[in-house]
Amino acid sequence: MCGRYASFLPAEALARLFQTVNPLPNIPPSWNVAPTQDAMVIRRHPQTGERHLDLLKWGLLPSWTKEPEKAKRPINARAETVATSGLFRGAFAARRCIVPADAFYEWQAVGAAKQPHAIARADGQPIAFAGLWEGARLADGTILRTFAIVTTTANADIAALHERMPVILEPADWPAWLGDEQGDPAALLHPSAAGTLRSWPVSRRVNTPRNNDADLLEAAAVDPPGDSTG
Repeated sequence: MCGRYASFLPAEALARLFQTVNPLPNIPPSWNVAPTQDAMVIRRHPQTGERHLDLLKWGLLPSWTKEPEKAKRPINARAETVATSGLFRGAFAARRCIVPADAFYEWQAVGAAKQPHAIARADGQPIAFAGLWEGARLADGTILRTFAIVTTTANADIAALHERMPVILEPADWPAWLGDEQGDPAALLHPSAAGTLRSWPVSRRVNTPRNNDADLLEAAAVDPPGDSTG
């Protein structure tokens, strides 16, 4: 799964990288993006077809939801069932997006405890997660736009940490995933090639969303079981 990530590149840099055209969102850098929070997402605007960099809330709320207050809002969608699941198939067909990240976190079981690790691209480039987005109208008439990250089986780089990983798109895949060009988006739902990622242990401070600073990505000795999360 993917339940926490870092996103600290400024919107200006992401707009250049992904060639978006709309006004830039205003959001501070985060080294600990957590579910229910707003985050930057690249999507193809449904009316204009232009690429936009927007703020969406993490946790997908389908447009057909009758009771948004009670609905589950999944943060991940499994690649194996995304095209057939009633929860995701509409978004997979028409509302795919890219979620940019600088790193993400995964927790490795160490005895009875779990040790967090940071994971980033080995080449130092930003990560482009395959995502899905939805827009749901709330009772007050406002539109809530939300997203989920697509996951697949882990590749050789991180299989020892966790059995799942986010689907990571290479730049050549971005147009087909976003719908800018014709292509088969299902063919992109696979683990990254071995050697794409590197990982290192970090402090258990990342376990707590209120801890949000650059030190979270500093390499740390493996914490002994029972250490405080900070």
